[in-house]
Amino acid sequence: MHSTHPGYTEAHALYRDTLRRWVADEITPFVDDWDEAGGFPRELYNRAAEIGLLGLGFPPEYGGIEADRFFVIIGAQELARAGAGGLSASLLSHTIGAPPIVNGANEALKRAVLPDILMGRKISALAITEPGGGSDVANLKTTAVRDGDDYILNGSKTFITSGMRADYVTVAVRTGAAGRAGISLILVPTDTPGFSRTPLDRKMGWWCSDTATLYFDDCRVPASHLLGTENEGFRLIMANFNSERLWLAAGCNGFAQVCFDQASAYARERQTFGTALINHQVIRHKLADMAQRIRATQAYLEQIAWQIDHGENPIADVCLLKNQATQTMEFCAREGVQIFGGAGYLRGAKVERIYREVRVNAIGGGAEEIMRDLAVRQMGL
Repeated sequence: MHSTHPGYTEAHALYRDTLRRWVADEITPFVDDWDEAGGFPRELYNRAAEIGLLGLGFPPEYGGIEADRFFVIIGAQELARAGAGGLSASLLSHTIGAPPIVNGANEALKRAVLPDILMGRKISALAITEPGGGSDVANLKTTAVRDGDDYILNGSKTFITSGMRADYVTVAVRTGAAGRAGISLILVPTDTPGFSRTPLDRKMGWWCSDTATLYFDDCRVPASHLLGTENEGFRLIMANFNSERLWLAAGCNGFAQVCFDQASAYARERQTFGTALINHQVIRHKLADMAQRIRATQAYLEQIAWQIDHGENPIADVCLLKNQATQTMEFCAREGVQIFGGAGYLRGAKVERIYREVRVNAIGGGAEEIMRDLAVRQMGL
């Protein structure tokens, strides 16, 4: 995606080039095999840390790299060029698991866990969704009861990205009364007695992403692992969602661009009715419609990134952007498969995998319906 937004500097361009080569060499040739195998090598986290992908936007004192939102956009969109959402989701699960540690943990805990996460030595996951409720975060049921210097956790979480491999799970728990005012966040090391997990591996898409259900059975965690203030975790969760939605939106538009690139290349090669497919007006118009949506979404994404980097908190726009990006991805995946025809229905085509992975993006990180509701409330309607 070529953009002339003033938020991009020469440093951004150099990073984009470096990351593009790395994805082309280290990920794209292997990603079909990883997806079919249902996982990717753990050492990829170390390599992603070395190339500066894992540390983006995290504080340098813990091994992070100072970076604005435009670096985040580049990180998400260059990784999307491999065409495998499951890889992006798991490799970057720390972008949702670790910010609450940065924003809420005591200094000793930050120093104990963040450097390992940001260097790819340990894997971080976020656990909010429960078997009994997804979008209804304020009514979660997993409990943490204070007992001396510990909390004792009981309950379960599901649809947790990196859930099987995570070394640290940032868990939303109920420590107080019903509703949003009784929720806290606690960091749980996964070697804690009473913690267990089972894989969710029969998924429509994101096959190489490790997804799990987590169980807490009298799981005893030091009280010093509380993130932020007891019963005030809901605010931390909501702040985290804004950042997650920007990553998600950037990635979704990246996948839409892959669909466009793949479809336009295929249309140049494929011969039908005595000429290249791209010479048929109906195909050219499909590509025009894809480009229109991708460019509009990219402009919206960059505008919001600019606003956030300048201290604004445009919550309604972040919600609308997330929907704009998932709908753009959906449209481009549909048209991409259509242009490929039967070849787009066979595994091995990037457009086929992206088509299967549309829905998870429209559900995770804030479902489309919830995004609309939140947006209109923020708009005072």
